Amino acid sequence: VVEDFSETLNLKSAGFRCSHVTAPSHFYDGIFLFPAGMNAAVRAVVRMGIYVGAKVYLIHEGYQGMVDGGENIKEATWEGVSSMLQVGGTVIGSARCKDFRSHEGRLKAAHNLVRHGITNLCVIGGDGSLTGANLFREEWSGLLAELVEQGLIEADAVQKYSALHIVGMVGSIDNDFCGTDMTIGTDSALHRIIEVVDAIMTTAQSHQRTFVLEVMGRHCGYLALVSALACGADWVLIPEMPPEDGWEEKMCQKLSATRSRGTRLNIIIVAEGAIDRHGKPITSSFVKDLVVKNLGFDTRVTILGHVQRGGTPSAFDRILASRMGVEAVLALLETTANTPACVVSLCGNQSVRVPLMECVQTVKVQKAMDQKRFEEAVKLRGRSFENNLKTYKLLAHRKPESELNFNVAVLNVGAPAAGMNAAVRSAVRVGISEGHKMFAVNDGFEGFYKGQIKEIKWGDVGGWTGQGGSLLGTKRTLPAKHVEKIAEQMRKHNINALLVIGGFEALECLLQLYEARATFEEFCIPMCMLPATISNNVPGTDLSIGADTALNAIVETCDRIKQSASGTKRRVFIIETMGGYCGYLATVGGLAAGADAAYIYEEPFDIRDLQANVEHLTEKMKTSIQRGLVLRNENSSDNYTTDFIYQLYSEEGKGVFDCRKNVLGHMQQGGAPSPFDRNFGTKISAKAMQWLSQKLVETYRRGQVFANTEDSCCLLGMRARALVFQPVVQLKDDTDFVHRIPKEQWWLKLRPLMKILAKYKTSYDVSDSGQVEHVIHSRPKDSDASVAM
Repeated sequence: VVEDFSETLNLKSAGFRCSHVTAPSHFYDGIFLFPAGMNAAVRAVVRMGIYVGAKVYLIHEGYQGMVDGGENIKEATWEGVSSMLQVGGTVIGSARCKDFRSHEGRLKAAHNLVRHGITNLCVIGGDGSLTGANLFREEWSGLLAELVEQGLIEADAVQKYSALHIVGMVGSIDNDFCGTDMTIGTDSALHRIIEVVDAIMTTAQSHQRTFVLEVMGRHCGYLALVSALACGADWVLIPEMPPEDGWEEKMCQKLSATRSRGTRLNIIIVAEGAIDRHGKPITSSFVKDLVVKNLGFDTRVTILGHVQRGGTPSAFDRILASRMGVEAVLALLETTANTPACVVSLCGNQSVRVPLMECVQTVKVQKAMDQKRFEEAVKLRGRSFENNLKTYKLLAHRKPESELNFNVAVLNVGAPAAGMNAAVRSAVRVGISEGHKMFAVNDGFEGFYKGQIKEIKWGDVGGWTGQGGSLLGTKRTLPAKHVEKIAEQMRKHNINALLVIGGFEALECLLQLYEARATFEEFCIPMCMLPATISNNVPGTDLSIGADTALNAIVETCDRIKQSASGTKRRVFIIETMGGYCGYLATVGGLAAGADAAYIYEEPFDIRDLQANVEHLTEKMKTSIQRGLVLRNENSSDNYTTDFIYQLYSEEGKGVFDCRKNVLGHMQQGGAPSPFDRNFGTKISAKAMQWLSQKLVETYRRGQVFANTEDSCCLLGMRARALVFQPVVQLKDDTDFVHRIPKEQWWLKLRPLMKILAKYKTSYDVSDSGQVEHVIHSRPKDSDASVAM
């Protein structure tokens, strides 16, 4: 037990771990939560705060509750935040508060906080809420002095509660806050939009209709832009980048051209704040009337409205909010009287802390738009927004083809993964724009050596982004036994570059083709692999295409399973997930679903661990907890099978709870891809094709392409904060080929977090906590930190 947290911080560089962190003295004064985001964040802050020995208070109805006090301020309990993960909105309410904007209102709020001994604020909201919190912090000492003068508090309270500490988390579906790649709630809003778009597309295809879809975004076009990218919309209108004058005619020409090529539907997405170059609003009804008048197409308008704010939170949002909540508590533990208020942010897949006012002061987008500096407005939105816009333009609007004239083949390898089709579509369209002739290979390398190769055109991949599985077909066949026939097919079709989209088998395929270069010159061409597997077990990348869709399938199923026990006696569910020997789905799915335990191969366990878990769950079940959830990765143990664990829990839990088991199976592999996977596949594939084009130009000599260096055969992966091309040969040392997993996996650091939130006393490596960074310097120059969204 570490009595003084500052001592723990000094041990970071030495790699020390603390088995249980005790809060410093100022932290016992409690925490306040302002709810304007996900319930997962509330749950994480409450449980992490209690875990470190603090009192945690929930203030209902936001700042209004803080001003009014009384029953609005209640101490939180561990059990009180159970069953919150799957609930949308906020269970403790939120309200706009005029009183807090006044000095008198903030004085009342300060009095109420002091009465409860609260001097640590965790604020979940947008830039307005966070700016208000920072002003409150700056006025704190003066407010205490006034309270003493009015006789409302004792003089010694000024010294006891001398400093107000603030950490913020951003909850906004618009993703309009500078300093973080993603805000809590954005991914869930995208899920609602894409669900509607997918439903609309079926009826639009049946009736040959044009749909104009209006999404939220009064001042920010993020939702409109990303949903357009995710569904392959024909046109998108956003406030940051108004269309050029004369856009009406160009849009109608585009719609007419797509119809003439046999497309049966058109989708136009309009942000509610869309404007033209002169600041005039562009409404969805105006767009509809324009299409009807100029083209005569059957056109409908759908306004999503507040449906985008509701619904069950996505797996991404639950994980993001949980990580941010824990990080917020760690930030409060480390704060001092001189520490500026900070915001817990996401950079790539890492938690960082950014000075609050630095974020707020950098948001100058509206001013740039008002002054018609639209290019600057796009840049101010951040690299992710800018890259989304570039990628959309690249894929949606066909440009005159260049003079490269190379032949590029694309194929899928391994098991199907949602998002593969979006990646293929992106590759084909970017390749054609780059001047290449694109070839599609059916059924992986099995189809390759059999000659199942044909040219694929721009229009052939229309509507592919929302399709699950693999439309090209995919097989696990490795090329080693058929290299001669594959080389023959490459000669026949004059293939100059290869893009392989798949899982662990795809990595093995590229390694075999690289080795075959010594024998067959046909393989001396640029080759690139994109990781696509639900297991997320490919070395060289933190995330794989398809894993997010699988996680959502797991989480949705767990929600339904837990709900099935509502109103019944206490029950524990044992659920088996896929993943081979990789425990990613079990671990991250367990964190998102609120699991009590997750058994994986990477963290060996024995009968004593199982018994400890049963006893822990039994103790919880004796309180108000009604349901338990245990996940097991399919290959976590040869002997401790799902049946064995089910029988053990059933036997040991007699008299306290009963058990049920579920094997999720291939339902994790099916379904329409999530917005995350659609965009991840789209953007990473576009980047890969641009890299292949560059390599083709570099290696073209004397009328032919010849590439035999290590860096001409690469995997493109997301590492921490950047997209990185890594030679597949260099990944061999990082790979456990027997168990088909990377030797090091970043998500293992999330396991202590999952255990803490399940009320286990466990070690938590504080050296992994987020560091303070600055908005201007927080992104590497060549990174696309938020490639997935």
